Amino acid sequence: MGSKKMEGTSAPTNRRDPYEVLCVSRDSSDQEIKTAYRKLALKYHPDKNVSNPEASELFKEVAYSYSILSDPEKRRHYDNAGFEAIDAEGMDMEIDLSNLGTVNTMFAALFSKLGVPIKTTISANVLEEALNGTVTVRPLPIGTSVSGKVEKQCAHFFGVTINDQQAESGIVVRVTSTAQSKFKLLYFEQDTNAGYGLALQEDSEKSGKVTSAGMYFLHFQVYRMDSTVNALAMAKDPEAAFFKRLEGLQPCEVSELKAGTHIFAVYGDNFFKTATYTIEALCTRSYEDTTQKLKDIEAQILRKRTELRDFEIEYRKALARFQEVTNRYSQEKQTVDELLKQRDSIHSSFSVTRTVALSNVSGSNVSNGSSSKVPGEDSRAESPAEAGGSDGKDKSAKRKWFLSKGSDKKLG
Repeated sequence: MGSKKMEGTSAPTNRRDPYEVLCVSRDSSDQEIKTAYRKLALKYHPDKNVSNPEASELFKEVAYSYSILSDPEKRRHYDNAGFEAIDAEGMDMEIDLSNLGTVNTMFAALFSKLGVPIKTTISANVLEEALNGTVTVRPLPIGTSVSGKVEKQCAHFFGVTINDQQAESGIVVRVTSTAQSKFKLLYFEQDTNAGYGLALQEDSEKSGKVTSAGMYFLHFQVYRMDSTVNALAMAKDPEAAFFKRLEGLQPCEVSELKAGTHIFAVYGDNFFKTATYTIEALCTRSYEDTTQKLKDIEAQILRKRTELRDFEIEYRKALARFQEVTNRYSQEKQTVDELLKQRDSIHSSFSVTRTVALSNVSGSNVSNGSSSKVPGEDSRAESPAEAGGSDGKDKSAKRKWFLSKGSDKKLG
């Protein structure tokens, strides 16, 4: 992990020309831009303007303008096409915890624990004391380590002196905290007035059971991984997070140190308590194989980042096509199910209804037949009159006549 540039901030609503904001010309050198930024950042820093809300907005505007002009690529894009050329890159807001109230600080701590990356600025007091050259610098010899505790929003300064051979081999400065404290590793450049101006900062990150931060000056371009890029992408689109993961690899401004004394500092970035740390400076002469592997790996990552940009386009097209055919699959399935349902309904109207009708007819015939017995018995049981035969009628008539005639004789 390499070092990162000072602070970046989100874009102001109404944006002015960055050159106008920093009061520099378009042909100003990087050093002139940096010097102008330092003066204005201290002038409008919230720590020094607690009762002036406008200063906070001006501070953001200054930081935003510097984030453009201090980056050669962004500056070139802006010079060619203005703000439109850099809007797509996006810059993250940073929070100055030294100016937050207790409640807001607690919210910031909660978000940090939830994994939401929160960047914090350096206290104005630390920056001003460094710029004025009034800080106490402790020596940090190459190959040694120093442990300590630093209060929140305060810094311990160290001077690392290197010779020509060490400078040629490369230098690594790293800080670890077994207490998993939150801190920043800072690198200061010598300023014109014998003070020190902040040039690089690296936020601590959790690595296993410790938090750590490192700066590498190896004579080739070293990169740092900005985790906020991936975190913001994850919040918007989990799938995009994979493709944006390597976009967080950002080049460090400084790739080598010259012989002499260089100023580093450990800044206490904890929300409520002191930060415990161990800082050490190493010469990479005995780590040539490791540094070469780092160079090779980062080259592979850069190539892979380019490949992923192309692959994302291909993936998005394939994903859109997949969603299209998946939607069609669902629609076709629904259509087929509906057609089969209608077909079954029609079949039922023929088969089930017809069966019920036939059952009703059959039941009626059985009911009528049950009133009669065996056909032969029925015919014998019927009276001659009911049978309706002519013989039956005659016999009946004769029987009635006989009875009538007999009764007349008795009467006579």
